Amino acid sequence: MVEQRGAVQITEPVGEEYGKVEGRTQREIIWRRFRRHKLAMASAVFLALIYFAALATPWLAPYKYDQIDYAALNQGPSLSHPMGTDRLGRDEMTRVLYGGRVSLLVGLSVGVFSTFIGAVVGILSGYYGKLVDTSLMSFTDFMLTLPFIPLILVMGSIFNFTPTTITIALVILLWMNMARLVRGEVLSVRKQEYVQAAKAIGVSDFRTMLRHILPNVVGVMIVQATLTVALAILLESAVSYLGFGIQPPTPSWGNLLTDARTTMTQQPWLTWFPGMMIVITALCVNFLGDGLRDALDPKAVE
Repeated sequence: MVEQRGAVQITEPVGEEYGKVEGRTQREIIWRRFRRHKLAMASAVFLALIYFAALATPWLAPYKYDQIDYAALNQGPSLSHPMGTDRLGRDEMTRVLYGGRVSLLVGLSVGVFSTFIGAVVGILSGYYGKLVDTSLMSFTDFMLTLPFIPLILVMGSIFNFTPTTITIALVILLWMNMARLVRGEVLSVRKQEYVQAAKAIGVSDFRTMLRHILPNVVGVMIVQATLTVALAILLESAVSYLGFGIQPPTPSWGNLLTDARTTMTQQPWLTWFPGMMIVITALCVNFLGDGLRDALDPKAVE
Protein backbone atom coordinates (compact mmCIF):
# COMPACT_ATOMS: atom_id res chain seq x y z
CA MET A 1 0.00 0.00 0.00
CA VAL A 2 1.36 3.40 -1.00
CA GLU A 3 0.30 6.54 0.85
CA GLN A 4 1.20 10.12 -0.15
CA ARG A 5 2.01 12.34 2.86
CA GLY A 6 3.08 15.77 1.75
CA ALA A 7 6.13 15.53 -0.47
CA VAL A 8 7.16 12.16 0.90
CA GLN A 9 5.89 8.90 -0.55
CA ILE A 10 5.67 6.16 2.11
CA THR A 11 5.39 2.52 1.22
CA GLU A 12 3.98 0.19 3.90
CA PRO A 13 4.26 -3.59 3.62
CA VAL A 14 0.95 -5.39 3.48
CA GLY A 15 -0.33 -8.95 3.55
CA GLU A 16 2.04 -11.72 4.63
CA GLU A 17 5.08 -9.43 4.42
CA TYR A 18 3.73 -7.07 7.08
CA GLY A 19 5.50 -7.61 10.38
CA LYS A 20 8.06 -10.01 8.89
CA VAL A 21 11.50 -9.60 10.38
CA GLU A 22 14.56 -10.34 8.28
CA GLY A 23 17.31 -12.33 10.00
CA ARG A 24 18.45 -15.68 11.19
CA THR A 25 16.90 -17.90 13.82
CA GLN A 26 18.65 -18.54 17.12
CA ARG A 27 19.58 -22.04 15.97
CA GLU A 28 21.20 -20.65 12.84
CA ILE A 29 23.13 -18.08 14.89
CA ILE A 30 24.43 -20.78 17.26
CA TRP A 31 25.48 -22.98 14.34
CA ARG A 32 27.20 -20.03 12.64
CA ARG A 33 29.18 -19.23 15.81
CA PHE A 34 30.13 -22.87 16.31
CA ARG A 35 31.38 -23.21 12.72
CA ARG A 36 33.77 -20.30 13.28
CA HIS A 37 35.55 -22.32 15.97
CA LYS A 38 37.73 -24.47 13.70
CA LEU A 39 39.21 -26.54 16.55
CA ALA A 40 35.74 -27.32 17.88
CA MET A 41 34.53 -28.37 14.43
CA ALA A 42 37.55 -30.60 13.88
CA SER A 43 37.17 -32.04 17.38
CA ALA A 44 33.50 -32.83 16.80
CA VAL A 45 34.35 -34.71 13.60
CA PHE A 46 37.21 -36.59 15.26
CA LEU A 47 35.08 -37.54 18.28
CA ALA A 48 32.33 -38.77 15.97
CA LEU A 49 34.89 -41.01 14.23
CA ILE A 50 36.21 -42.30 17.57
CA TYR A 51 32.74 -43.14 18.84
CA PHE A 52 31.84 -44.75 15.52
CA ALA A 53 34.98 -46.88 15.72
CA ALA A 54 34.05 -47.86 19.29
CA LEU A 55 30.56 -48.91 18.22
CA ALA A 56 31.87 -50.80 15.19
CA THR A 57 34.79 -52.44 17.01
CA PRO A 58 33.50 -56.03 16.60
CA TRP A 59 33.58 -55.50 12.84
CA LEU A 60 36.69 -53.29 12.64
CA ALA A 61 38.99 -55.20 14.99
CA PRO A 62 41.18 -57.70 13.09
CA TYR A 63 41.39 -60.12 16.05
CA LYS A 64 39.70 -60.91 19.37
CA TYR A 65 40.97 -58.75 22.21
CA ASP A 66 42.08 -61.81 24.21
CA GLN A 67 43.42 -63.83 21.27
CA ILE A 68 46.92 -65.09 22.06
CA ASP A 69 49.46 -65.68 19.29
CA TYR A 70 52.69 -67.25 20.55
CA ALA A 71 54.23 -66.77 17.10
CA ALA A 72 53.94 -62.98 17.41
CA LEU A 73 55.22 -62.17 20.90
CA ASN A 74 56.48 -58.62 21.56
CA GLN A 75 56.40 -57.56 17.92
CA GLY A 76 56.62 -53.91 16.93
CA PRO A 77 54.19 -52.23 14.55
CA SER A 78 53.89 -54.06 11.23
CA LEU A 79 51.41 -54.61 8.41
CA SER A 80 49.82 -57.57 10.18
CA HIS A 81 49.83 -55.77 13.57
CA PRO A 82 49.72 -51.98 12.91
CA MET A 83 50.17 -51.16 16.61
CA GLY A 84 52.35 -54.14 17.48
CA THR A 85 51.69 -56.94 19.95
CA ASP A 86 52.16 -57.41 23.69
CA ARG A 87 54.06 -60.05 25.65
CA LEU A 88 51.32 -62.63 24.97
CA GLY A 89 51.12 -61.87 21.26
CA ARG A 90 47.78 -60.07 21.54
CA ASP A 91 47.14 -57.48 18.85
CA GLU A 92 47.50 -53.99 20.34
CA MET A 93 45.21 -52.27 17.83
CA THR A 94 42.39 -54.65 18.68
CA ARG A 95 42.90 -54.04 22.40
CA VAL A 96 43.01 -50.25 21.91
CA LEU A 97 39.72 -50.39 19.98
CA TYR A 98 38.03 -52.52 22.63
CA GLY A 99 39.61 -50.44 25.40
CA GLY A 100 38.24 -47.29 23.80
CA ARG A 101 34.82 -48.87 23.77
CA VAL A 102 34.95 -49.26 27.56
CA SER A 103 36.60 -45.91 28.35
CA LEU A 104 34.31 -43.91 26.06
CA LEU A 105 31.20 -45.66 27.38
CA VAL A 106 32.21 -44.88 30.96
CA GLY A 107 32.97 -41.24 30.07
CA LEU A 108 29.71 -40.71 28.20
CA SER A 109 27.61 -42.45 30.86
CA VAL A 110 29.20 -40.40 33.63
CA GLY A 111 28.59 -37.22 31.64
CA VAL A 112 24.91 -38.00 31.09
CA PHE A 113 24.03 -39.16 34.61
CA SER A 114 26.08 -36.57 36.50
CA THR A 115 24.57 -33.83 34.31
CA PHE A 116 21.05 -35.06 35.04
CA ILE A 117 21.60 -35.31 38.81
CA GLY A 118 23.45 -32.02 39.01
CA ALA A 119 20.86 -30.20 36.90
CA VAL A 120 17.95 -31.47 39.04
CA VAL A 121 19.69 -30.50 42.29
CA GLY A 122 20.82 -27.12 40.93
CA ILE A 123 17.42 -26.17 39.49
CA LEU A 124 15.50 -27.17 42.64
CA SER A 125 18.01 -25.39 44.86
CA GLY A 126 18.08 -22.19 42.84
CA TYR A 127 14.35 -22.06 42.14
CA TYR A 128 12.98 -22.66 45.64
CA GLY A 129 15.80 -21.08 47.65
CA LYS A 130 15.63 -20.75 51.44
CA LEU A 131 15.46 -24.10 53.27
CA VAL A 132 15.57 -26.19 50.08
CA ASP A 133 18.63 -24.30 48.86
CA THR A 134 20.39 -24.56 52.20
CA SER A 135 19.70 -28.30 52.53
CA LEU A 136 20.69 -29.24 48.99
CA MET A 137 23.82 -27.10 48.93
CA SER A 138 24.90 -28.43 52.33
CA PHE A 139 24.53 -31.97 50.99
CA THR A 140 26.47 -30.94 47.87
CA ASP A 141 29.28 -29.52 49.99
CA PHE A 142 29.37 -32.74 52.00
CA MET A 143 29.66 -34.81 48.82
CA LEU A 144 32.58 -32.66 47.70
CA THR A 145 34.52 -33.81 50.76
CA LEU A 146 34.35 -37.52 49.83
CA PRO A 147 37.82 -38.91 49.04
CA PHE A 148 38.08 -40.34 45.55
CA ILE A 149 40.42 -43.32 45.82
CA PRO A 150 38.95 -44.73 49.10
CA LEU A 151 35.45 -44.57 47.60
CA ILE A 152 36.60 -46.49 44.51
CA LEU A 153 38.32 -49.08 46.72
CA VAL A 154 35.26 -49.59 48.94
CA MET A 155 32.84 -49.89 46.02
CA GLY A 156 35.23 -52.16 44.13
CA SER A 157 35.71 -54.49 47.10
CA ILE A 158 31.92 -54.77 47.54
CA PHE A 159 30.72 -54.89 43.94
CA ASN A 160 33.94 -55.79 42.07
CA PHE A 161 35.80 -53.47 39.72
CA THR A 162 33.43 -53.46 36.74
CA PRO A 163 32.63 -50.67 34.26
CA THR A 164 29.26 -50.22 36.00
CA THR A 165 30.89 -49.84 39.42
CA ILE A 166 33.43 -47.33 38.12
CA THR A 167 30.68 -45.38 36.36
CA ILE A 168 28.55 -45.17 39.52
CA ALA A 169 31.55 -44.10 41.61
CA LEU A 170 32.47 -41.35 39.13
CA VAL A 171 28.86 -40.12 38.93
CA ILE A 172 28.76 -39.89 42.74
CA LEU A 173 31.92 -37.77 42.66
CA LEU A 174 31.30 -35.52 39.65
CA TRP A 175 27.70 -34.22 39.77
CA MET A 176 28.40 -31.51 42.38
CA ASN A 177 30.12 -29.01 40.08
CA MET A 178 27.16 -29.20 37.70
CA ALA A 179 24.74 -28.59 40.58
CA ARG A 180 26.58 -25.52 41.83
CA LEU A 181 26.93 -24.06 38.35
CA VAL A 182 23.26 -24.60 37.44
CA ARG A 183 22.13 -23.19 40.79
CA GLY A 184 24.02 -19.96 40.14
CA GLU A 185 22.38 -19.59 36.73
CA VAL A 186 18.90 -20.33 38.10
CA LEU A 187 19.29 -17.73 40.85
CA SER A 188 19.72 -15.15 38.10
CA VAL A 189 17.02 -16.47 35.74
CA ARG A 190 14.27 -16.81 38.34
CA LYS A 191 14.26 -13.02 38.87
CA GLN A 192 13.37 -12.35 35.23
CA GLU A 193 9.97 -10.86 34.46
CA TYR A 194 8.73 -13.77 32.36
CA VAL A 195 9.31 -16.19 35.26
CA GLN A 196 7.50 -13.89 37.66
CA ALA A 197 4.67 -13.54 35.15
CA ALA A 198 4.35 -17.31 34.84
CA LYS A 199 4.04 -17.59 38.61
CA ALA A 200 1.49 -14.78 38.71
CA ILE A 201 -0.88 -16.49 36.26
CA GLY A 202 -0.74 -19.76 38.19
CA VAL A 203 1.70 -21.84 36.14
CA SER A 204 2.85 -24.82 38.21
CA ASP A 205 6.39 -24.89 39.58
CA PHE A 206 7.25 -27.99 37.55
CA ARG A 207 6.06 -26.39 34.31
CA THR A 208 7.85 -23.14 35.11
CA MET A 209 11.12 -24.95 35.71
CA LEU A 210 10.68 -27.09 32.60
CA ARG A 211 9.51 -24.40 30.16
CA HIS A 212 11.13 -21.22 31.45
CA ILE A 213 14.11 -22.10 33.65
CA LEU A 214 15.65 -25.13 31.94
CA PRO A 215 15.93 -23.64 28.39
CA ASN A 216 17.89 -20.71 29.82
CA VAL A 217 20.47 -22.84 31.62
CA VAL A 218 20.81 -25.67 29.10
CA GLY A 219 23.73 -23.95 27.36
CA VAL A 220 25.79 -23.92 30.56
CA MET A 221 24.79 -27.53 31.20
CA ILE A 222 25.98 -28.69 27.78
CA VAL A 223 29.36 -27.04 28.17
CA GLN A 224 29.88 -28.44 31.67
CA ALA A 225 28.76 -31.88 30.48
CA THR A 226 31.49 -32.00 27.84
CA LEU A 227 34.11 -31.12 30.44
CA THR A 228 32.72 -33.83 32.73
CA VAL A 229 33.03 -36.43 29.97
CA ALA A 230 36.70 -35.53 29.45
CA LEU A 231 37.37 -35.62 33.19
CA ALA A 232 35.61 -38.98 33.55
CA ILE A 233 37.74 -40.52 30.79
CA LEU A 234 40.92 -39.24 32.44
CA LEU A 235 39.86 -40.44 35.91
CA GLU A 236 38.83 -43.87 34.64
CA SER A 237 42.19 -44.20 32.91
CA ALA A 238 43.99 -43.06 36.06
CA VAL A 239 42.27 -45.49 38.43
CA SER A 240 42.64 -48.33 35.92
CA TYR A 241 46.34 -47.51 35.61
CA LEU A 242 46.62 -47.74 39.42
CA GLY A 243 44.88 -51.12 39.35
CA PHE A 244 41.63 -49.95 40.98
CA GLY A 245 39.56 -49.60 37.81
CA ILE A 246 38.59 -51.90 34.94
CA GLN A 247 40.22 -55.26 35.54
CA PRO A 248 41.84 -57.56 32.93
CA PRO A 249 41.07 -59.34 30.71
CA THR A 250 38.58 -56.57 29.86
CA PRO A 251 40.75 -53.89 28.20
CA SER A 252 40.51 -50.15 28.82
CA TRP A 253 42.96 -47.44 27.90
CA GLY A 254 44.04 -47.17 31.52
CA ASN A 255 44.79 -50.83 32.18
CA LEU A 256 46.54 -51.10 28.79
CA LEU A 257 49.01 -48.58 30.16
CA THR A 258 49.24 -50.62 33.36
CA ASP A 259 50.16 -53.74 31.39
CA ALA A 260 52.85 -51.80 29.52
CA ARG A 261 54.48 -49.92 32.39
CA THR A 262 57.10 -52.61 33.07
CA THR A 263 58.18 -52.73 29.41
CA MET A 264 58.02 -49.05 28.47
CA THR A 265 61.65 -48.90 27.38
CA GLN A 266 61.66 -52.22 25.49
CA GLN A 267 58.17 -51.95 23.95
CA PRO A 268 57.26 -48.24 23.85
CA TRP A 269 54.50 -48.78 21.27
CA LEU A 270 52.37 -50.39 23.99
CA THR A 271 52.23 -47.03 25.77
CA TRP A 272 52.18 -44.75 22.72
CA PHE A 273 48.83 -45.74 21.30
CA PRO A 274 46.54 -45.98 24.37
CA GLY A 275 48.22 -42.90 25.85
CA MET A 276 47.78 -40.99 22.60
CA MET A 277 44.08 -41.92 22.44
CA ILE A 278 43.50 -40.69 26.00
CA VAL A 279 45.21 -37.35 25.33
CA ILE A 280 43.59 -36.76 21.93
CA THR A 281 40.11 -37.67 23.14
CA ALA A 282 40.37 -35.44 26.23
CA LEU A 283 41.69 -32.53 24.12
CA CYS A 284 38.91 -32.94 21.54
CA VAL A 285 36.21 -32.98 24.21
CA ASN A 286 37.65 -29.84 25.80
CA PHE A 287 37.90 -28.05 22.43
CA LEU A 288 34.31 -29.06 21.72
CA GLY A 289 33.28 -27.59 25.06
CA ASP A 290 35.08 -24.32 24.22
CA GLY A 291 33.25 -24.12 20.91
CA LEU A 292 29.87 -24.80 22.49
CA ARG A 293 30.54 -22.22 25.20
CA ASP A 294 31.25 -19.53 22.60
CA ALA A 295 28.29 -20.57 20.42
CA LEU A 296 25.79 -20.61 23.28
CA ASP A 297 26.98 -17.40 24.95
CA PRO A 298 24.07 -14.92 24.70
CA LYS A 299 26.50 -12.00 25.16
CA ALA A 300 28.67 -12.99 22.22
CA VAL A 301 28.92 -10.44 19.43
CA GLU A 302 27.59 -11.77 16.10
